[in-house]
Amino acid sequence: MPCWRCVVRLERVRAGVLRPSLLSVAATLGASLAWAPPAHADDSAPVYAFGAGVNIMPGWSGSRTQYASPVPYFDIEIPGRLSLSSNSGLQVDLIRGKTLHGGLYGGYEWGREYDDMGAIAGRMPSLSPRFDAGGYLEWQVTKNVDVGSDLSHDLDGATTYWKLYAEWDLPSVGYFQHSLQLQWQALDGAGMQRLYGVTPAQAARLGIPTWRPGAGAQQASLEYDVFMPTSRNTGIAAALRCSYLLGNAAESPLVRRFGTPWQPSASLAFVYHY
Repeated sequence: MPCWRCVVRLERVRAGVLRPSLLSVAATLGASLAWAPPAHADDSAPVYAFGAGVNIMPGWSGSRTQYASPVPYFDIEIPGRLSLSSNSGLQVDLIRGKTLHGGLYGGYEWGREYDDMGAIAGRMPSLSPRFDAGGYLEWQVTKNVDVGSDLSHDLDGATTYWKLYAEWDLPSVGYFQHSLQLQWQALDGAGMQRLYGVTPAQAARLGIPTWRPGAGAQQASLEYDVFMPTSRNTGIAAALRCSYLLGNAAESPLVRRFGTPWQPSASLAFVYHY
């Protein structure tokens, strides 16, 4: 059963240029697109899907405001070998058991852009996008339920990400397919400081206390994904996600003063698959 962890996205069209934008792992995972084409009854057959849509996401991890951005969509699945997706990044299978799967993992982590920072723009630094790499392990509990974990490290910094997740493919209603995903994520101290920390100079500019958070839980998310085919090779995918910041992330003065721990997001896309 595929897993829909959102890690890679290119978004933000401004002045005719498509460029990457970054939001934290915990908040971004909230805008992933579900895809489960009914035309491929054989789970061992390769799948190739492409499309385009729109994401509605928080401006930064902890922001109380959202923005809408056009996004491309792609998903390439070669069962038992690899997958490359705008939803779940890159996975290269090295453990190919009947119920246990694992291997290499690559992802793309969001930060924050100046134009989306609202009241803290100019007083807090923008954060560039980052790639991360590591490994994953996933156990197929039943035909419709998976549980798994990702552990990865920032390739351009010191951040370590750890995710636990469970996915459940709900019974189909005709051609309408849907699923639920529950996810929990933790960061090391460097990651917490990057996203939620406040230095003395920044605190003076913002009028809030300094904050140097340590490692710990960052966010919990519940996501509902749906796919409705419009023909044999096309369909509409949508996702609704409700995320909540935890621990030192939720207690950050940035979030308490200028944002909220509740981080809703949504996505909608038209998909072509073959």
